[in-house]
Amino acid sequence: MSKRADILVRFGHRVRALRTEQGYSQENFAYACGLDRTYVGGIERGERNLALRNIEVIAQTLEMSIAELMEGV
Repeated sequence: MSKRADILVRFGHRVRALRTEQGYSQENFAYACGLDRTYVGGIERGERNLALRNIEVIAQTLEMSIAELMEGV
């Protein structure tokens, strides 16, 4: 179970870093993704296990491929 939590936390940190790098507030990013702000907060804290569709939406919003989004995770 800890390995699962580890990847969720690493992914959340990656999303937060890319979001802030691109100048999005959490609220604006969530809106651009079509996701709830509290859901995005949960992702960034490593509390959410995302569906592939939501990973794709996040990658598209950040204008990158899923592979690029996953770099370093």
